[in-house]
Amino acid sequence: MTKSIALLGEYTPTFPPHLSTNAAIEHVRAASGLDISADWVSTADIDHALFEHYAGIWVAPGSPYKNMDKTLAAIRHARESNIPCFGTCGGFQHMILEYARNVLGFKDAQHAEYDPYASTLFITQLACSLAGRALPLTFEADSRVAEIYGALTATEQYYCNFGINPEFIEILKQGPLRITGADAEGDIRVIEWPGHPFFIGTLFVPQARSTPEQPHPLVSAFLRAVANL
Repeated sequence: MTKSIALLGEYTPTFPPHLSTNAAIEHVRAASGLDISADWVSTADIDHALFEHYAGIWVAPGSPYKNMDKTLAAIRHARESNIPCFGTCGGFQHMILEYARNVLGFKDAQHAEYDPYASTLFITQLACSLAGRALPLTFEADSRVAEIYGALTATEQYYCNFGINPEFIEILKQGPLRITGADAEGDIRVIEWPGHPFFIGTLFVPQARSTPEQPHPLVSAFLRAVANL
């Protein structure tokens, strides 16, 4: 039976990360034979029936989203209900927000792209844009992401101008969410939820480096997690 994933975001056919998202899924499908379909779902259209139709969610690049609250509610449901959830670029940023609000208790946690003057900004504009840059990463040795890559290092491409506010890094480390990947300066680039079938967020855009010959391991692992539910 075909299983489906929801690509949460405002699909734009001229936006390279959206095109590479579609392509990366096809790379995995062709190489693995996994019977999984994918539909783009605007965040404005998220409702209680989302998880009746979809076995996993990929929170895609391209924020600000039309409806942040619905996006955060979908991430929370996936996290609490052991539903595979993958967040890349803007998706990573919203996974951080959901965690800050619903686990750490910062109900007013905010993203500068939506409200730059908010008092509790967990996501702020990067001092130096990462858009279009490919940079090295290091993974924690006992992490899920290291297991997926089969390595402790990788080079990945970015497409973002926002990231975690350095003022809240120590607070983020105090809860159950694991920080399992960082760049050369030690800035947070990968998060994961322990014991979850698949709950991983990356500030980078792994789909951008997927090819038909080498489907990206993170995309492959996400789709396998959906298939194995």
